[in-house]
Amino acid sequence: MAELETDYLVIGAGAVGLAFVDTLLEEDPDATFLFVDRHAKPGGHWNDAYSFVTLHQPSAIYGLESTPLGQDRIDTAGPNKGFYELASGAEVLAYFDNAMRDRLLPSGRVQYFPNCNYLGNHSFENLFSGERQTVKVRRKVVDSTYFETSVPATHKRQFDVAEGVRIAIPGDLQDLWKQPEEIPENYVILGGGKTAMDTGVWLLQAGVPADRITWVRPRESWFLNRAFIQPGEQFFEKVIEGQTAIFEEAAKADNVDELFLALEERGFMLRLDKDALPRMFHYPVISTGEIELLRQIENVVRMGRVTSIEADRMVLKEGEVPVAPDTMFIDCTASAVRPKPTRPQFEPGLITLQLLHVPLVTLNAAVTAVIEANFDTDEEKNALGMPVSFIDTIGGYAMTLLGTGMNRMAWANNPVLSKWLAQSRLDPSARTVAWLQANAPERLAVVGKMMQASMAAGPNLQRLAMQAQQQDNAAA
Repeated sequence: MAELETDYLVIGAGAVGLAFVDTLLEEDPDATFLFVDRHAKPGGHWNDAYSFVTLHQPSAIYGLESTPLGQDRIDTAGPNKGFYELASGAEVLAYFDNAMRDRLLPSGRVQYFPNCNYLGNHSFENLFSGERQTVKVRRKVVDSTYFETSVPATHKRQFDVAEGVRIAIPGDLQDLWKQPEEIPENYVILGGGKTAMDTGVWLLQAGVPADRITWVRPRESWFLNRAFIQPGEQFFEKVIEGQTAIFEEAAKADNVDELFLALEERGFMLRLDKDALPRMFHYPVISTGEIELLRQIENVVRMGRVTSIEADRMVLKEGEVPVAPDTMFIDCTASAVRPKPTRPQFEPGLITLQLLHVPLVTLNAAVTAVIEANFDTDEEKNALGMPVSFIDTIGGYAMTLLGTGMNRMAWANNPVLSKWLAQSRLDPSARTVAWLQANAPERLAVVGKMMQASMAAGPNLQRLAMQAQQQDNAAA
């Protein structure tokens, strides 16, 4: 077999790896790429996602820089009414498959090896044949899996389940219609994150009465109000209003709890239960319509994580709860967030793709590609792309705001990056600002207020970040 060669050996053909290669194909017309991925198709964790999953951010700012996702349509019905469309999981998976087939491979500069496990040292193994191959890498390995996502279909359960207990993952729900006599009387949602939220919405919209649903929420979460997370000039003032609110409240908050509560008062942050103070924040985006729908589920269990499920009861960290007969448990405990320490993105022979502007994962990868193509040393590249930790608890919010703000300032002051962002479909605001400068400059007056608020917030954000770090250290 002929020896494989490439400039960039890319580990993972998910959204992050694909977005990086898609942009670098344009930025460096001589570069070649070789993907190694465990899945049979491109798209990473989207291959394993539950059937009713959708994006939480608008399709218009997700995916590859070269290829629009969706129709830039505003939804006219449902909980997302009035906002940009949210692609379904099936749409996203087809989008990435088409991009590989119709854009990346036809370039003649991309090789793709699905169903393969990367072994390290520039070698990989086919999962079915066991055949191993080594790649001559002329430039760098690109690791797009550093923050690999966990989904219900691949998650290893962390609690015991007694024999005879009926337990499912969200992806099983849409097949219940095939055996109507097996449809359960009651449902218990396990988990407090995005997957659990999607499951609750699905059950309610499917017609399950709210009083037949129990929701085990070990931690409450804050949510971003989707009204403030929209691209395009028609939403511009609303988006700037939200960003200004963040900085104005960050400048005067005594602690992070106070910051979240103040942002709730201004409509930017949302929570399900006004009587429960959330301790979790993973940047989920939700509409007020979805919030009102989920509030119909009133039977909420807050006794910590489940440790075991028996025929007639749930055992949780802080107590026990009886279980009604004919109950299906839906395991939504997989976490998309796996806290890991950041590391330099650029090192000799290695690029480790990470977050730069939280939480826009594909924009981050595309910007990293622009940096890789246009700057020479690892030192100057890392200065333009300082990784920001994706947070688990609310305490890290101040640090992510600081890190994201510092990167955005560096990009705005760099001619190469500011020019690229001004035309990027993945950036929520830069292209809109460029359009307004040319067509309605008077509407940009609100940006000045936001920038002033941003500068004023800096010192207190640093204090809040240090305060949270000290609290985390004390708890450890």
